Amino acid sequence: MSTLLQSPIEFLKGVGPLRGEILRKELHAHTFGDLLAHYPFRYIDRSVIHKVKEVNPLTQFIQLKGKINGFKILGEGKQKRLLASFRDDTGEIELIWFKSIDFILKTLKPNVEVLVFGKPTVFNGLFNIAHPEVEIFTDEIKASGKGLQPVYSSTDRMKKKNLESRGLARLMHTLIGQTKEKDVPEFLPKEILQHFKLISRYQAILNIHFPKNESVLHEATRRLKFEELFLIQLQMLKVKSNRSEISKGFVFEKIDNQFDKFYHHQLKFELTGAQKRVLKEIRKDTLTGRQMNRLLQGDVGSGKTVVALLTMLMAIDNGFQACLMAPTEILANQHYESIVEALRGMNLEVALLTGNVKGKARKFILENLAEGKIDILIGTHALIEDSVVFKNIGMVVIDEQHRFGVAQRAALWTKNEKPPHILVMTATPIPRTLAMTIYGDLDVSVIDELPPGRKPIRTVHRTDADRLRVFGFMKEEIHKGRQIYIVYPLIEESETLDLKHLMDGYESISRAFPKPEFQISIVHGRMRGADKDYEMQRFVRGETQIMIATTVIEVGVNVPNASVMIIENAERFGLSQLHQLRGRVGRGAEQSFCILITGKKLSNESKQRVSVMCKTNDGFVIAEEDLKLRGPGDLEGTQQSGVINLHIADLVNDVKILEAARTTAQNLIESDPTLSMPEHQHLLSYMNEISKEKIWSKIS
Repeated sequence: MSTLLQSPIEFLKGVGPLRGEILRKELHAHTFGDLLAHYPFRYIDRSVIHKVKEVNPLTQFIQLKGKINGFKILGEGKQKRLLASFRDDTGEIELIWFKSIDFILKTLKPNVEVLVFGKPTVFNGLFNIAHPEVEIFTDEIKASGKGLQPVYSSTDRMKKKNLESRGLARLMHTLIGQTKEKDVPEFLPKEILQHFKLISRYQAILNIHFPKNESVLHEATRRLKFEELFLIQLQMLKVKSNRSEISKGFVFEKIDNQFDKFYHHQLKFELTGAQKRVLKEIRKDTLTGRQMNRLLQGDVGSGKTVVALLTMLMAIDNGFQACLMAPTEILANQHYESIVEALRGMNLEVALLTGNVKGKARKFILENLAEGKIDILIGTHALIEDSVVFKNIGMVVIDEQHRFGVAQRAALWTKNEKPPHILVMTATPIPRTLAMTIYGDLDVSVIDELPPGRKPIRTVHRTDADRLRVFGFMKEEIHKGRQIYIVYPLIEESETLDLKHLMDGYESISRAFPKPEFQISIVHGRMRGADKDYEMQRFVRGETQIMIATTVIEVGVNVPNASVMIIENAERFGLSQLHQLRGRVGRGAEQSFCILITGKKLSNESKQRVSVMCKTNDGFVIAEEDLKLRGPGDLEGTQQSGVINLHIADLVNDVKILEAARTTAQNLIESDPTLSMPEHQHLLSYMNEISKEKIWSKIS
């Protein structure tokens, strides 16, 4: 990077110390180069100015030119709002602001010609524009002609220092004027530029900020999106390539006593083809002499745990210990109980270590672990503490891995002289584009079929008006000997959200399902661990027919007899969470049901989520829809990945660019793993520079 672009941001003309501090805090713009990477999120075409009379109910965004006649402040406190009457030669429309009122009054004056940009809405039968962008129609704007004006995202703190979109555009104009081609050197190899017909990086930077027309904007955007995704893919693949070369792993030469005994005598069912395929992939990894780093994706109920157990038995057969780390005590307990039961009669020592294991019990486990007397240790993040010392750990399994931070996961890698093999599992299916971006340095296995005999869960949508009908259906299922979950989004009533809360629901269900005929458990996150476990175990043992809970039961509960999942206020849950909750049922041979209860009025997005849930049980289809609806930054686990904070690329709409970037990066790493060829020196230098600034997603 050039000396100019490394200059501290406060040295840019028009910034200074105060504005510089705000830009650092609000945009993470520490240098000239950081500011240049704050791209516009849309553009205004100066050639298109509409008239007020053209506004209609179908208008999305509109640009108007006219004058503000005057201002009026209504309401007080949180109800305070600023109204302005805006007029051109064809009519009048109201402008309205609910915040930054003092700033608006200070910067805008009546009877001055202004440009207004915003989205018209209807209130009380009249059009208005809420929080429009307003700027004085200056000679500079007149002279700009038909160019596209960039619109930058800003914050309230920035706006108070005149760093709204227009203020940022002025700074960008100053910076672009100082920036020469030598300051933005090209790092993409010539053959890539030619193959994809990409413009130079310098031209792309100029035209992303101040494009003369749509055509050059398209070329600039395409170049920068490819560059961003290509660098992520290349870094991922380079990490993977380096690791495979230098990261030596334990070799599991044999599969015999424990694995064979479990597989042939303890397993009570036939593994699916997908489970067998994944085990072969893992077996192959453990024979290479390199550390395995594998992500195992499998939908809810697909049988990941038995694959994890067989994987740990591979380690034990070769003289190693194994551990399984889960994000919650409930899930750790669940794994412990199911694995102890599965290994009953085998001469293996399994222990459970969580925050609740203290005193002599904890000391006993730690001593036996260090002496090699414990074969499998199951626990929560307590496993990563310094006091937990293995004699010879060879296999680490991490369940629901997105709930752990990178540093937490990596702490387990150091528990032996060579890093143990790693299997990370998730029951949250990851869209293909997201998997390529976050987990591009891992090998990925997918269990894509359910065990035989499992019937697809039937999902239906009901409203509050159908509640008595739902109660009747619940009683029918209970009389068949089945059990039922009812999940609420809140523990107590909220003043701001009109939701069915758990305690109110408990009272309502208790009236409709009275004792002694019906027994009810209640579980939520504010209960003490012992009370929670007691209630959970009552349900597991079949002593209660109904479990009323918050999303604390999203993972870690396995009750094959439970056949109905009722989700109250289902419109308040994301698709991924709805799918996880639904996965608590459908674990036995009987037909299971998921009932989504909502209010009558639903937003379009809520309707879409409910519709997707009713149409499919396929977690990967649901994950793709979730990505489209929410975007990658809002999906669980992606914030900590270190790569999802994309400046310009979009994982939903830029799939083709991502695939091209991935293929190009793969070809490059295959031909030149260390990027040592002369034509790749600029690329290597640039990657070394940015790797100092970014935390790339990597498992070891």
